[in-house]
Amino acid sequence: MKALGDLPKPVLICEALGMVLLVVAYLSIHDYIHLPDLLATPFAAVIMIFAGVALMIPAAVALIWSLTHSKTPLFSLTSKPDASAAKPETKSEEHKNDANH
Repeated sequence: MKALGDLPKPVLICEALGMVLLVVAYLSIHDYIHLPDLLATPFAAVIMIFAGVALMIPAAVALIWSLTHSKTPLFSLTSKPDASAAKPETKSEEHKNDANH
């Protein structure tokens, strides 16, 4: 599977912002932090949760897209060269019987 660090920087930034919003919403709901009056309402907490999840969706889509793109040729946008048209590689005479010991 593709590593999370291989994603584009804007996607990683959105992922990080989404995590921060979810943590702030959780801490605000359980009164561990005190936000300004406008952000301390339950409605604002719900909005932060939905915004946090929405900001994390592009990373999930990018991971799934790269996984399906690499594993199944059906989703590939570019055609791979035909294997029968490729010229087979021949070993040189000195390495033909080499056992790599």
